[in-house]
Amino acid sequence: MSESPTIGSETGDWLTLDRDEEIIWSGKPHKSSLIPAFIIGLPLALVLIGLFIIAGSYLHRENTQYVVTTDGLYKKTGIVSRDVQRIDFGKVQNTSYSQGFFGTQFGYGNIDISTAGGSGVEMRFQSVPEPREVQELINKRVKTSRDEPATESGEGKRDVLNEILIELREIRSTLETQQGTAGDTSAKTSNIGNSQEGRSTSEGDSELNESKRTKQAAEPSETDQGTSR
Repeated sequence: MSESPTIGSETGDWLTLDRDEEIIWSGKPHKSSLIPAFIIGLPLALVLIGLFIIAGSYLHRENTQYVVTTDGLYKKTGIVSRDVQRIDFGKVQNTSYSQGFFGTQFGYGNIDISTAGGSGVEMRFQSVPEPREVQELINKRVKTSRDEPATESGEGKRDVLNEILIELREIRSTLETQQGTAGDTSAKTSNIGNSQEGRSTSEGDSELNESKRTKQAAEPSETDQGTSR
């Protein structure tokens, strides 16, 4: 006789989940965990003490619930009052499970959860069905929660590097644009200088040619003057 872990059981109004937090397992003490109370209580039922033992065990089971979510562990207890305890997976240091004689026979046991910096067991899932499977589920979630920050940190570093590379490319592009503009300006200045130099040379050649023509025109006149004399 055994009970399987219940996925998505009703938790009433006592459980408030964070955004994007989901229930992956929930349960309560195994029905067979009441057997020891019956064994002890029935012989004492004649003096009413046994009835109180049986009733107390039954009410404790009905008002106890354990929940495993994607973010942490929850435990609700209390018959008259209500006590809700939560432990985030990031704080879980160690888990263990144990089964007594009846637990081994009927498939239930205790799961103990210890936290970093805590003193001893901080939370106990008592008499839950298939304790080994539930412990493995908790351990997987603990490992996942430890891997996620490292992954997020790596992604954050990659994002920073990508931003730096983009900025470097923009700076390089700006520098290349400025260098191209400066080269064009220099080329234009050189062309203007060459043009001015060409014009100056041309003007000088024109003046020289004009001077020669003037001189040649003047020389016949002097010859004529000599002949005339």
